[in-house]
Amino acid sequence: MALRRRPDSERSWQPGHAPALLVIPLGLIVTVCVVDVLSPPHIHLGPLLVAAPAITVAFAGARVTALMGALAVAAQVLIGVLRGVLPTTNIQAQMAALIVVSSICVTICVVRDRRELQLHRVRSVAEAAQSVLLQPLPTRTGPLRIAGLYIPAEEEADLGGDLYAAARTADHSTRLLIGDVRGSGLAAINNAALLLGAFRAAAHRQATLPRLAVHLDAAFRWDTNQWRSRAEQDTNEDFATATLLDIPDHDPVVHLITCGHPPPLLLRGSRLTPLTAEASHLPIGFGGIFGITAYDVQTFPFEVGDLLLLYTDGVIEARNADGLFYPFTERVPEWTKDDPDELLRHLQDDLLAHVDGHLNDDAAVVAIRRLAV
Repeated sequence: MALRRRPDSERSWQPGHAPALLVIPLGLIVTVCVVDVLSPPHIHLGPLLVAAPAITVAFAGARVTALMGALAVAAQVLIGVLRGVLPTTNIQAQMAALIVVSSICVTICVVRDRRELQLHRVRSVAEAAQSVLLQPLPTRTGPLRIAGLYIPAEEEADLGGDLYAAARTADHSTRLLIGDVRGSGLAAINNAALLLGAFRAAAHRQATLPRLAVHLDAAFRWDTNQWRSRAEQDTNEDFATATLLDIPDHDPVVHLITCGHPPPLLLRGSRLTPLTAEASHLPIGFGGIFGITAYDVQTFPFEVGDLLLLYTDGVIEARNADGLFYPFTERVPEWTKDDPDELLRHLQDDLLAHVDGHLNDDAAVVAIRRLAV
């Protein structure tokens, strides 16, 4: 299961999206009409009716705004009839002003609604494209139950520089990747897509985990450098920290290669153990530059009932208003009895509460529990 913080899919371009607020302009029209009729002859409140369509344009569509303008004009006519001043130049000028202002408000609504509709369509396409790049993790693979959480720093985005992916091998094992691409914005999204594509293309067919790491490093460097000059390649700083894992179905262990990424956490009951590899390799994209062609695999026990947490530095480096880091290793053991998806729901709520809903960096977490075969 994949949990993501998504923006509200219902956009304000839909007319009348706040019908309760219609009470305000309607109440204004009725109040002005009644008070004006009951007021002395020298008091004229009719000009205040222009506020009705001006208020409506803030929360309703063109049709509702036009209706409110028409009601305001009708109220002005009613005031003129009841007070016997309809033929006067003053009332007619007020009516003409109401019609002009209402027309302007309706025009503003039409232009705004078209632009918001276009923006809504663009966002929908962007969401679809990003969901293709960061595909949901499988809920179950072999004896593993998996859930993923992705919280982008940008609220309107679904994908940033953090990434995760899973692949099934013919040797009855599950391979996973979690990574964090340097930078932010479109450049980070592009590099994240490159790394995800390289993993999905090779994870199931590379014979060993080290060979997969070599492939990812080479593919990442090639894709980020192929259109650059030699001078630009020498100053290229594109890289990604990553952890590669291979979890066999019938062997209670996890094999991993760490490339500059935070160590996974193994939770057995309430006991938490960081799986710190003896050799932490250079980030993906730097290995080939320094002539690294071999990666050391570290193996750790991963038994039935154990829970494995993969995460990016956006989680452990999240700060609150007082500058305090999120106490990740202290909070997680409280939820180890939950299913992976429930654990991530607790984590998401707690993390966002800690930072008051505003992350400064993308955050990704993958929870994996080994079940009996």
